[in-house]
Amino acid sequence: MSTVLSEAEIQQALQKLPGWKKNGNAIERVFQFSNFVEAMQFVNQIAEAAEAVNHHPDIHISYSKVTLVLVSHDSGGVTQRDIRMAGKINEIAAP
Repeated sequence: MSTVLSEAEIQQALQKLPGWKKNGNAIERVFQFSNFVEAMQFVNQIAEAAEAVNHHPDIHISYSKVTLVLVSHDSGGVTQRDIRMAGKINEIAAP
């Protein structure tokens, strides 16, 4: 189990994670694509990256919009694992 970050630590980390915001006890980001196929290709890349580090985001797909939510459920909040995964997701999303 990882240590839950303080509010200040989360806000500091979010400054380095464009597009991410705190939502309750999690962090989330919404990605918009041109169509469903592009959204699904992105989700598949996220799935592979998440599986590789055994840390899986909650994924909500609405046609061309993908919302990713990260929280360490076993710790009850945002941990460094979530921050690292958010960074990896931003790398995948970068053109």
